[in-house]
Order: sequence, then structure tokens, then C-alpha cells
Amino acid sequence: MIEDLTGLIAKAECVLFDFDGPVCRLFAHHSAPGVARRMQRLAKARGLRVKASRDPHRVLKTVSELRPGSGLVSELEERLTREETGAAVSAMPTPYADELIRAWRLGGRGLAITTNNSPRAVERYLTERGLIDCFGSHIHGRTTDLDLLKPDPYCLHQALDSLGSRPAAALMIGDTATDWDAAQRAGVPFLGYARDARRAKRLRRAGAPLVVTSLGGVLEAVRGVGGW
Repeated sequence: MIEDLTGLIAKAECVLFDFDGPVCRLFAHHSAPGVARRMQRLAKARGLRVKASRDPHRVLKTVSELRPGSGLVSELEERLTREETGAAVSAMPTPYADELIRAWRLGGRGLAITTNNSPRAVERYLTERGLIDCFGSHIHGRTTDLDLLKPDPYCLHQALDSLGSRPAAALMIGDTATDWDAAQRAGVPFLGYARDARRAKRLRRAGAPLVVTSLGGVLEAVRGVGGW
């Protein structure tokens, strides 16, 4: 596994990070189920009952499927964006993520965020952590076209274009089956991150060939490959 990890890192000219998971726990102190309930109440007030879910992204996607292109979809997407941006202030950094990002940047690798979260939330978090300069304008998140959310590889293609990289020369770090699916469809090598054994099993079951439960080993490998 160490050899596989080192090989992935050595080949990567740029790195595409999913945001919520590999970089931070966005809703660590801001209840995601609470956000979902508020979105469901808003939909109900607008005349649409939505099946209960603890996942605000699922609520948004369901409403988009029931009322595609509607004002309600736009209203809920903006509501979710505000909730995510507020959560960014109290988000919990993923252990070793800050150091890993800085190490890769120091080594001259191009970095991008490829996420289903709002770019506004990502920018706020990275600014608060002093990491925004590591990514610059390479933040590719949710757009008003919800059909382009991962597993669609749209945000990965956007990141590759902005970095001027070939898919095979990139590496994506993600923590869900949709990340793995998007990376496959984009032709980008993938490293799975899971913060516990249950999530790691889920990723492996989805087909991800290499999954780590800590970014500490990734950081050591990056420093080893970079020689610092």
C-alpha cells in the first residue's frame, strides 16, 4: 500500500481535493440534518412536500428533480449556500490537511477544489485558515445547474482546464462513492480518504482501489517524494 501511495503521489502534477471530508468537516458544529429540515420546511411552505432526509444536498437534488429550473430550486440552493458559508466558520479541519496542502504547494503542485459545496463556503473556509493562496482561483463547486454535481465529472474537467493538466497527470482526493465515480469518468487517478473504518469499507465497496484513514501517511509520502 505504501508503494502504491508513493507511486500515485510521484506521478501527480496537480491535486484535486474534494472539500467536505478531505479538507474539513464542514458541518462539524453546524447540524447538517438541521439544515435539511429547514430546507424541507421551506419547500413545504412553497407547496412541495419532500421526503425526509438528513442530507441537505439530497433535499436540494430531490426538489430539482420534482421542479426542475424552478424558483424554488434557486431559493433552496441559495439557502444551502448561506448555511454552508455560515458553517465554514466553525468547520473542523481534517487532521494533517493544512500541512498536506502547504507541502504540495511548496513542492510546486497545482491545487484545486472540486466539490458539490458552494464555492462561497470553500473560499470562506480557506481564507479563515490562511490557505486561499494555495488554491487561488481554482475552486470549482456547485453551480446553478444541479445536473452537473458529482458524480458528473464537470467540476473535475473545470479544474483540469484551469490548471492546464492532463487527467492522467492529476490526482483526486475524495471521500465518497460519487467522488470515485466522478474521478473514473474524468480519467483521474483517485485516492480515497475516510475518517473511520466504516466509511473506508464503504469506499472500498464502491470500488476505490486505495483508501487511507489518515492524511498523516500521505503527508509523509509527499515529503519523501519531494525530498524535504
